[in-house]
Amino acid sequence: MTTAVKIKKATFKHIESELYSYKDTLNEIEELRKNIMFCKENDDENIGGGRSSFLSDPTGRLGTRLATHKKLGQLEEIANAIQKVYTGLPEDYQKLVRLKYWTKPQTLTWEGIADKLFIGSRQAMRWRDEIVYAVAEVLGWR
Repeated sequence: MTTAVKIKKATFKHIESELYSYKDTLNEIEELRKNIMFCKENDDENIGGGRSSFLSDPTGRLGTRLATHKKLGQLEEIANAIQKVYTGLPEDYQKLVRLKYWTKPQTLTWEGIADKLFIGSRQAMRWRDEIVYAVAEVLGWR
């Protein structure tokens, strides 16, 4: 893996935050989808009577709501980028992600994580940098 373009410090921290909350993001995506699909939205503004001007296409309306929901789209983009990078990583890098970001409660220091991977702590931090840069590249963030 190579690091192509330098990213801003704030972007680096944001991506790390997204890695930490990846499982929560997946749960939030599932909840948003359920709310969009199963909550009844009354789009009909025709209160007085007569026919509604909406076409009777509930599946199309549901698909449109799912496709145009801004927050859902952003969360899915981030989750998909993390998943894409994670699945493309070597096993040792994946183990670093699991130990550093997805183990709760986090009790290991960089030295502890490095010991479990049989590498030095500086090497573990270089791997972390490569992972974060790869996620930034997939997302198109700088």
